[in-house]
Amino acid sequence: MATSKATANWKGDLKSGTGQMALGNGAFKGPYSFRTRFEGAPGANPEELIAAALAGCFSMALSAGLGGAGFTPTSIDTSAEVVLDKVPDGFAITVIRLTHESIVPGISEADFGKIAEQTKSGCPVSKALVGTKIELKATLKQG
Repeated sequence: MATSKATANWKGDLKSGTGQMALGNGAFKGPYSFRTRFEGAPGANPEELIAAALAGCFSMALSAGLGGAGFTPTSIDTSAEVVLDKVPDGFAITVIRLTHESIVPGISEADFGKIAEQTKSGCPVSKALVGTKIELKATLKQG
């Protein structure tokens, strides 16, 4: 099976240090810092990469689930928000909110909702994040 890699380098202390994160295949390389992670400064942060990973995995897994049920989606659009909160022992990702819209000809709202919910817990990235609450708002659009 596939093995994916990424790297990170950090220089300096937490507040004034800086780093670089990169995907192993070269598709992304970007700076990150305390400010990009906690203060909204331009640049990357680890939580955005988790959000992208879950949104991408969910979309692909939903396509597979719909296909297995005999439906071919016209469009699958997913966004993810990863919430990083201060907790008593430091910081933690407390919730990930998936917002999803699909155009799937011929499927009922009930069947779509069932497949979307199964996908939420069944995609590989969701399984890796099993200790984190994942919320899903899935919408079936007409197209």
